[in-house]
Amino acid sequence: MLRKRLAIDLGTANTLVWIAGEGIVANEPSVVAISAEDNKVVAIGEDAKRMLGRTPETLVASRPMREGVIADYQVTKAMLRYFINKVASKSFFLRPDVMICVPAGCTQVERRAALDATLEAGAAHAYLIDEPLAAAIGANIPVSAPSGHMIIDIGGGAAEAAVLSLGGVVVHKSVRVAGNKIDEAIQNYLKKKHNLIIGDQTAEDIKIKIGSAVKLEKEEKIQISGRDVVFGLPRSVVVNSTEVTEAIYPTLSQIIGTVKAVLEETPPELASDIIDKGIVMSGGTSLLRNFDKLLTEETGVPSHVAEEALYCVVRGTGIVLENIELWKRSVTTKR
Repeated sequence: MLRKRLAIDLGTANTLVWIAGEGIVANEPSVVAISAEDNKVVAIGEDAKRMLGRTPETLVASRPMREGVIADYQVTKAMLRYFINKVASKSFFLRPDVMICVPAGCTQVERRAALDATLEAGAAHAYLIDEPLAAAIGANIPVSAPSGHMIIDIGGGAAEAAVLSLGGVVVHKSVRVAGNKIDEAIQNYLKKKHNLIIGDQTAEDIKIKIGSAVKLEKEEKIQISGRDVVFGLPRSVVVNSTEVTEAIYPTLSQIIGTVKAVLEETPPELASDIIDKGIVMSGGTSLLRNFDKLLTEETGVPSHVAEEALYCVVRGTGIVLENIELWKRSVTTKR
């Protein structure tokens, strides 16, 4: 088959691309740098991320995806075109089939925007699949079985909890709170407590290096630099892991609240299956230290992080694309 088939996890923080028969071929930040003078794309992915918060007036570096959906249509289209051209080599005359995953809770308008952007970026056929279903398939959950499975996919812009059975989503809830809001919570806490303004990248570093959902037995520390709120001058402070846990707890509570809301609406037969099997966590933010422990404590349901949690969604999207006939009911398409 000459036509290439691509699965794209178009995330708020990262974009991952998977090719049928090859696996994951690209994993880059969802960031685009544009020239302010002529609106031309200057850099995409890793190169553009390095520019975030450091650009002169003539350049604008931004994330075109917000809270899991398209916020800037034209820039998202340019980013999609970049990824499609990067992996589907020019030697192929036929345009590729592309499958994108979208949050289960997104509107029809947002779905149409994703399909149109994919077609305009160079796809022959565009397909859409709900993120929780893709994540569950990628996490090797037997979703076609007549029993209940629960997954929570926590990315950069949105967290989605869903109960799946017989190849479909039975109950789902999403909250547009995830990794980026955790970074914001750290920034706000440091501004309030230490009178220090820090950038997004520094907040993310703090989260990765010393962040924990529950208090650590042995406290960890990190020195960070930013701008003093009062004097406007550069300054450094030492932040400890207990402060970070305190800062991010309200945000994590919102995500856990979504899980509880789904559990409340789950039919009793499926609820008993979930107690036996536990909750599977996927997405980059599920890798936050001890998040599974906090979720288990708060819900009373055993929770564990899926293997290679960051790749679950793109892998599941790829599996569906390879077996499109089997999953026809779960996919939206446009050509």
